Amino acid sequence: MQSNKKQKQVTGITALYCRLSRDDNTDRESNSIANQKKMLQAYARENHMGNTKFYVDDGYTGTNFAGVR
Repeated sequence: MQSNKKQKQVTGITALYCRLSRDDNTDRESNSIANQKKMLQAYARENHMGNTKFYVDDGYTGTNFAGVR
């Protein structure tokens, strides 16, 4: 007898968060962010996490964020 189990459908996203660890003085995406994206994407893929979306804080640190005094 063949099993008729339905495959569970996963909804939502896998949020991947990258944060600038230190400024590398570049106008384009920092090397730190680029490396974090590669590592996070590889981790998500290896762990079967789909529908990934990156959230990136590049160029803003706790010391230069506009609202911080």
